[in-house]
Amino acid sequence: MSTSLQDLWPISDAPHVRQRLYDVLRHAIIRLVLAPGQALSEKEIADTFQVSRQPVREAFIRLSEAGLVEVRPQRGTFVVKISPQAVYSARFVREAIEVAVAKSAAETGLRQGALDDLFELVERQRRVIGAGDYDRFYVLDEAFHQTLSREAGHESAWRFTEEVKAHFDRVRYISVPDGTPLETLTEQHQAIVEAIAARTPEGAEQAVKTHLRELLTSLPRLIERFPDLFEHR
Repeated sequence: MSTSLQDLWPISDAPHVRQRLYDVLRHAIIRLVLAPGQALSEKEIADTFQVSRQPVREAFIRLSEAGLVEVRPQRGTFVVKISPQAVYSARFVREAIEVAVAKSAAETGLRQGALDDLFELVERQRRVIGAGDYDRFYVLDEAFHQTLSREAGHESAWRFTEEVKAHFDRVRYISVPDGTPLETLTEQHQAIVEAIAARTPEGAEQAVKTHLRELLTSLPRLIERFPDLFEHR
């Protein structure tokens, strides 16, 4: 990929080097800048960001706890391959949380400004599809779900979801543009907002389920197309 680790440094505005390194490395793993199975060097990463090896070592520990890297004694630290089981588990958890968020939003209603923001994010996704900017599409996809959680008064639910969906996100990133057509995903976002705007909780629930279950269809196809990226057990 053309993106480098240095390119990702601005994604985090964390004031402390330890947190910023973790943010950047996690992002790099999700976006395949650091590929599944790739060996990681404390020294190389420390040299890349001109920091000591201690915060890099601490970032590796946190990434290991998150299931994104594996420390192999006497061999080194490696980016783990994508676990299909972890993907399915993360999708299950994410669906439970996001269905509850969307139903809550439909039941209580969102302010018009929030609905406008969500519809605008959908329109921006349509524009980047035309430009073929898949990285930007992914960013806008994240912004859509985060904005919905925040405006529904459940931002803590989004933060929890972020902690459990790393493997899910890696597959989402691979699937852009090789999985479900982006136009379909965008129309599903539109349907979620329309159901919330119409104050129909059942419609919001079904729209979220339809959207998040796209992965169940695309994952087997992605495993077949990119076998080296996945764990086979």
